[in-house]
Amino acid sequence: MSISPAFLDELRNRIPVSRIVGRKVTWDLRRSNQAKGDWWAPCPFHGEKTASFHVDDQKGFYYCFGCHAKGDALTFLRESEGLDFIEAVKVLAAEAGLPMPERDPAEAKRADRRSVLVEAMEAATRHYRMQLATSHGAEARDYLARRGLQQEGIDRFELGFAPDMRQGLFHALREKGLAEDVIVDAGLAAKPDDGGAAYDRFRGRIIFPIRDARGRVIAFGGRAMDPNARAKYLNSPETALFDKGRNLYNIAPARSAVSKGAPLIVAEGYMDVIALSLAGFEGAVAPLGTAITEDQLRLMWRISPEPVIMLDGDTAGQRAARRLIDLALPMTGPGQALRFAMLPTGQDPDDLIRASGRAAVQKVLDGARPLVDLLWEREVEGREFDSPERRAALDASLRKAIAQIQDEATRNHYAAALRERRYELFGGRRGAGRLTPGRREQRLADRAPRAQTRATPLGQQDTGDLTLEAMALAICANYPDLAHRVESQLELLAPADPGRAALCHDLLAGSDSMAGRAALARIMEDSYVRAAPMIRSSGDPDKALAVLRNILDKIEARRMGQSELSRAEAEIEGLVDEGLTWRMTESARARHRAEHPELDDTSDLGEDREALTARLASYYQFKPNKKKQ
Repeated sequence: MSISPAFLDELRNRIPVSRIVGRKVTWDLRRSNQAKGDWWAPCPFHGEKTASFHVDDQKGFYYCFGCHAKGDALTFLRESEGLDFIEAVKVLAAEAGLPMPERDPAEAKRADRRSVLVEAMEAATRHYRMQLATSHGAEARDYLARRGLQQEGIDRFELGFAPDMRQGLFHALREKGLAEDVIVDAGLAAKPDDGGAAYDRFRGRIIFPIRDARGRVIAFGGRAMDPNARAKYLNSPETALFDKGRNLYNIAPARSAVSKGAPLIVAEGYMDVIALSLAGFEGAVAPLGTAITEDQLRLMWRISPEPVIMLDGDTAGQRAARRLIDLALPMTGPGQALRFAMLPTGQDPDDLIRASGRAAVQKVLDGARPLVDLLWEREVEGREFDSPERRAALDASLRKAIAQIQDEATRNHYAAALRERRYELFGGRRGAGRLTPGRREQRLADRAPRAQTRATPLGQQDTGDLTLEAMALAICANYPDLAHRVESQLELLAPADPGRAALCHDLLAGSDSMAGRAALARIMEDSYVRAAPMIRSSGDPDKALAVLRNILDKIEARRMGQSELSRAEAEIEGLVDEGLTWRMTESARARHRAEHPELDDTSDLGEDREALTARLASYYQFKPNKKKQ
């Protein structure tokens, strides 16, 4: 069975090598850089203890510096599991959720055809570059000079020029022996419907060659020299080589730059990318004449976990950013985030660089904002919230938006971030519709707990939290692979005890400190921790994970409740408004969810199940507050 290179490329783009390799190795988290897709582990192909096996998700390959094993995800499946090529492709296709291509004996012929089309595109690139250097390209050279583009930049990006001639390129390629149907199929010429002679698709335009991730010219972009042209920019049509929704301009150089530490910047057009790259921001790419697509987002995240979307600060730029929100939300999650950098109104990257220098662009990048900010602004901008119904409508629209997020941890963090913004909008104020908190509200929010508050159980360290905290750390220590499956919650645990904090850090970083070992020894002295079967010996990791998540949910819910009650006590002297009651309701709901988890069977927590269950429940009972007389 012949598998098309395009299908194999799609598999490699969808499945990081680390996901396949990670099932066979234990990563060295001290040496690995997860954010950049750079992973190290002991080699699974030869016995060793050092982490000499390197996986690079951005390049899609692995290499062992010990035994010199190397390859991609398909190679790893074949060598580690003894699969043949087709079997390995089927495994990877199932992982990616892609159906296997049907048997196609003509695929080899199509592959040969694509090779011929690539040759035609390379020949056209050389022709356009030569035309830019002739008298025909004088006006185009002047335009590029006015844009600050010198010969070095022209050569680096292989810019060319298509003279305003009906068949200039067509005749040049025919003289080189290329058939008419090849020239047309490559998108270089168009055939009239009446059957007349083919004519050049690009005329009177500066030409920008578009190369794919493998470095092949697959299309062109053309910028009209005539200000009255119907289209300022024109791209090649979609061909056997070119799918504009699944490629990015400058992808190969940008990927190389990002692997060396540069940020991935997504600009709007060709000249933006060129200006940024020549100014030192070499991780710049651009969509190809369309709004960013789902496939382009996946491609960006393949290169970098947090691309920066750089848009003009005008109304059109704002609209483009907000259109991207709903596209990105269902796909966002750990390792797949977006930030948005807005340029000053009326300036593109080239204008900003020439007016204020590289530092001005860096300042814009430093001020890039997360997706949640734009979501909030989209929902509240231009709206008044002076009635319960309007506030309820806001809540409904926010819930609908974040419900699109597939990753549970990310969805929970979005909900928390939006709750904070909602409190700033509504909390502690008599009026409605203002976007910033009043002075009195800010003063109350910043106030430290009062003496009488510190004397209550809410102001003191809770021994129940400490015991559950100890149980969570002990489970993670007994099942080392679980720590990174609850990484976000474990980071929020933030133990107050320095020893436990060190142990928490060790569990997340895969390190081993003296303070962490001492803290673990103290934790194991707790009879309830020591009595749990999952601590005494390794059992079912999935059951341990369920119990661990239940414990962490309880800790998080209780802390949120304590925080809100302390806040409420500070605010109760003033007007009890909707913001206060809403926050308290959300806190109670969170605690209710934690008190009634999906996991009903707690037998793995200890032999005396009833006693331990009662003790854990006692930690999380709310004592009813007496009404203020």
